[in-house]
Amino acid sequence: MKTATKTLLALSAAAAFGGFAATGLNLMLEQPAAAAPAATLPAMPVAGVLPSTVNGTPMPSLAPMLKQVLPAVVSVNTKQVVRVNTPFGDDPVFRRIFGIPQERIAQSLGSGVIVDAKLGLVLTNNHVVENADEVQVTLADGRSLKAEFVGSDPDTDVALMRIPAQDLTAIPVANSDKLQIGDFVVAIGNPFGVGQTVTSGIVSAVGRNNLPGAGFQNFIQTDASINPGNSGGALVNLNGELVGINTASFNPRGSMAGNIGLGFAIPANLATRIKDQLLRGGVVHRGSLGIDSQDVDARIAKALGLAEARGAVITRVHAGSTAAAAGLQVGDVVVAANGQSIENAEALRNFQGLQPVDSTILLDVRRDGKPLQVRSRLSEAPRALAGAQLDPRLGGASFAELPESLRRQGLSGVLVEQVERDSRAARNGLRRGDVVLAASSGEFSDLGGFRAGLAKPPTQLMLRVLRGGASGQLVMR
Repeated sequence: MKTATKTLLALSAAAAFGGFAATGLNLMLEQPAAAAPAATLPAMPVAGVLPSTVNGTPMPSLAPMLKQVLPAVVSVNTKQVVRVNTPFGDDPVFRRIFGIPQERIAQSLGSGVIVDAKLGLVLTNNHVVENADEVQVTLADGRSLKAEFVGSDPDTDVALMRIPAQDLTAIPVANSDKLQIGDFVVAIGNPFGVGQTVTSGIVSAVGRNNLPGAGFQNFIQTDASINPGNSGGALVNLNGELVGINTASFNPRGSMAGNIGLGFAIPANLATRIKDQLLRGGVVHRGSLGIDSQDVDARIAKALGLAEARGAVITRVHAGSTAAAAGLQVGDVVVAANGQSIENAEALRNFQGLQPVDSTILLDVRRDGKPLQVRSRLSEAPRALAGAQLDPRLGGASFAELPESLRRQGLSGVLVEQVERDSRAARNGLRRGDVVLAASSGEFSDLGGFRAGLAKPPTQLMLRVLRGGASGQLVMR
């Protein structure tokens, strides 16, 4: 405890001194130099110097820990070939006259963390390497290597790469479930491409799951500065162990407003689980109860005899699902899972999506206004379904779960992943990238609900489809 207190005092003193020095420099740069009579100049104070020891004890420093950790954090440079569109399409004369190339190279910078030195495995964010045609990794010792893409999971923003190098340094991984608010952490990465940079702070919160635009969420929040280019870098504790993968900073005014102390990292435990699945087959499998649910509003709370409008009310239990086997019923309200509060339907879906397949969970439920605990197993959520399996009128199309980033924007339904040319689905007007919001068989929130709704094929099948920001009806014949 004494050591931690001394560390805190030292960091505070250093921060205060650094802030004072930076302010002084700014004033000197912003104010033009002007001569002044020597007699009117105030006496200059003697510059303060931080002592090397306090009461015979050496001042604490993060330097020894960082010497061990920094070689495990890498810079990630990606290149992507992007087609350059013009008002006249591919007209070669127009391109030649105005010097417009057919393609250009888009580059971006990020960070990564070596988690296995023997296999050369590097964890980063999916958004750092997404759609990249080439990924180059630069090590702390200056070596630059072409990385092999192993796999990624867009819904948790985790990606895994492999680099062919010897004498690598991997970072030890901590149990991120033991993180507490107030723990000291250090963020390491390559912000704005300026080079390897270290920032420090504390854990501001754990289990954050309400960020707009992100996928499945269980973020560590920190006030350590996380800037563009830090994405994919390491969040470490004072023992030099990985506790998270830096992924985002939140600033409504954009990066020009500066750091406001809202950084987010993917917990190391979650990133490790994703990594292990990607290594096994390049695909992430997610757990599901096999239910549809919606938010509990004031009207539903009153109708169900609940004291407050909170939780996720079950609107459908899919036949043959683990939820059905556990005895969950339509009208049950889930208010907690494994002790974690469930505020709404999105929180329940988020919880399921972050749990391993076949894991057992304990649900706190309200049934007819009375508390009840239900233990259920999670089965594997389907990733994609062929349209012909659902209904012959959908033949030639395949349907997938909506990306969680779209769900966070308020969408609900399924994504049309592919449509074969001249197939029945194509002739009926379905297009790749369409979002199916509802069907004549009823509304649904995900792939399981879409399948359950078509278990008894309707006489007339109509789909409500969102395409390019506009929605409309398609009749499937």
